[in-house]
Amino acid sequence: MKAKIMMVTACALTLGACADYEGRGYPADKTVDRGFDKKHLSQLQAGIWVDPNGCDHWIIDDGVEGYLSQRLDKYGKPVCSGVAQPTYTAGDFKGGSRVRDPN
Repeated sequence: MKAKIMMVTACALTLGACADYEGRGYPADKTVDRGFDKKHLSQLQAGIWVDPNGCDHWIIDDGVEGYLSQRLDKYGKPVCSGVAQPTYTAGDFKGGSRVRDPN
């Protein structure tokens, strides 16, 4: 019985750590970096990663977290600009970061 109570307590604490300040689960505002060096994502430099199909994705690396989203045109269709070879990146996507990646 004691082990069961400890397990339930551990699960509750683990799930509680995932909640934001309002208890809704994951934070609703995805434009804010909530990690080690918190800042609005607009303060970081985005680059472009080209997927194996040749389409663009916005990429940001602040040294601790990384962010990636598909680049879309105003109609919601993928942008495939040819800015780089498939599986390569273009641009300074680590710009604005104060944290260095480990080598």
